[in-house]
Amino acid sequence: MSTVTTLGVTGMTCGNCVAHVTKDLEAVSGVENVSVELRVGGASEVTVFSDDPLDEAALREAVDEAGYEVTSVEVQEDALAAQYAEQAAEKQEAHACACGCGTAPSTSTGDATPATKTYDLQVPPRA
Repeated sequence: MSTVTTLGVTGMTCGNCVAHVTKDLEAVSGVENVSVELRVGGASEVTVFSDDPLDEAALREAVDEAGYEVTSVEVQEDALAAQYAEQAAEKQEAHACACGCGTAPSTSTGDATPATKTYDLQVPPRA
């Protein structure tokens, strides 16, 4: 199972801040990878990837140790399956749009409408 934990972290202003938070979070047991979207003047989005759910207190302590504050925590368990399900729906819609299988792209109401195709199968006369 894959888990994605997203932390809102305030106070980061530069790449050095990102490096400190990343280093301290990667030291937490179970953390596989860390990604940071720096938002100067607001809460930066720190995404922590792991195989299993992580100890929230340990994550908060690591960010605190780096000198910053966690303002929000969101955990998505089985994130890989959720991502695959979302991609499958997008792929199906793209397939329906392009393959000619009889449905047109979804409308704003979510209804698929039958596609119309015209084929001219007449053989031109011989000269």
